[in-house]
Amino acid sequence: MQPSLTPIEPAARRGRKKLYISINKKFVLSHLVSAVWLAFSIYLSLPWLKDLSGIVTLPISVLIIGGIAYVPGYMNAFLVMSLLLDRQPSFKNPDPDKEVTLLVAAFNEENTIFQTLSYVASQDYKGKIKAIVIDNRSSDKTHCELVRAQKELNLEIKVLKESKPGKFHALNKGLQHVATEYVITLDADTLLHPSAVRFLVARMESSPADVCAVAGSMLVRNSRENLLTKIQEWDYYLGIASIKRLQGLYQGTLVAQGAFSLYKTDSVRQVNGWPDAIGEDIVLTWRLLQKDWKVYFEPLAAAFTDVPSNLSHFAKQRSRWARGMIEGLIEIKPWNQPQIYTKYLTGVNLVMPYLDMVYTFFWIPGLMLAFFGFFWIVGPMTLFVLPLTILSYGILYMYQKHYVFKNLNLKVRRNILGFFTFILFYQMIMSPISVWGYFQELFKLKRVWD
Repeated sequence: MQPSLTPIEPAARRGRKKLYISINKKFVLSHLVSAVWLAFSIYLSLPWLKDLSGIVTLPISVLIIGGIAYVPGYMNAFLVMSLLLDRQPSFKNPDPDKEVTLLVAAFNEENTIFQTLSYVASQDYKGKIKAIVIDNRSSDKTHCELVRAQKELNLEIKVLKESKPGKFHALNKGLQHVATEYVITLDADTLLHPSAVRFLVARMESSPADVCAVAGSMLVRNSRENLLTKIQEWDYYLGIASIKRLQGLYQGTLVAQGAFSLYKTDSVRQVNGWPDAIGEDIVLTWRLLQKDWKVYFEPLAAAFTDVPSNLSHFAKQRSRWARGMIEGLIEIKPWNQPQIYTKYLTGVNLVMPYLDMVYTFFWIPGLMLAFFGFFWIVGPMTLFVLPLTILSYGILYMYQKHYVFKNLNLKVRRNILGFFTFILFYQMIMSPISVWGYFQELFKLKRVWD
């Protein structure tokens, strides 16, 4: 999904009269629907529960089935209902012109940094964009490429050096030189859609005063490389995007990802910048939320990133994400969040280790047993989770295709193999990797960024 360099005039510019349903009502209604689904699931699972209890006792059976069906079913029902009720507000001003500063932390990015900055230079944003690139101990020709960019691109680029290793050190060094109201972070290997900055700032300018950050939408650039990247294309397009939309609806996007997000500069400074954490963007976002500020998500602010193309790199990345979530939970407990929505959204993360461990240590072995005719854990009843999952992805697919991609002059690539592999097998890869990330944090193993 390579970005076009043609500026667009989206339908999102046009205001439409919509039936207004308050966030409180959406929140309550979504939970009511989820509760009905949960009751229905429990009723259907009674024979399964009885059979499994004869093998591993009732409490353990409830623990296993809860992690396989009850809790995921409830969460999926809440997601589906919330997505159906979600209505993205129109921009008050679709063409903002405030000066913004863009921070790029770079470590050995000689192959990507020039192209990344060239896409920044090609933005259709009316305001001035200042780019600050922090060279974080690169040992390749990154600096040479930055000098070339300064000479050849129509973009103000300031290059800084940071001798301390770590992305958070680099970003904090850059933050010291930011003089604009808004600051945007961008990864050195990420390409922006031509209207990405405009949409990101427009969403911030259209938001209430207590919104301190807006997360952009991440899409996969290298999906045609192999099956693993094809699967991740659907994860970004459907899975991650759906969670971001859900969180944005309830004004508590849990990760304003460092790869492409906008922040109020003063807000970042008030929480002392980016923390020393493997998930520095997660912890930063939760610190902002703890200040009783809100974090939004803008699906039209699209950026394109290269995802891991081999299992080793993928495992390191996703275990790092899981570890970063635990870091956030340790530092800021969900019950210490000031808003009810962020209490709930961060609280959901408390059950994620439970779900991943049940899936890893019970569902996957249960699937293997099912192939030999032992349907103790995995059987026909588990198929009831699939329709709701497919329905939620179907809703998001139509939204992404007709609202996001249509307005961005993008087309969804044909990727049928990747889609079905994503639906059927992706979680079998993800849960064990996430469990490994939890254990890394539990035993404080060495941090691995790449």
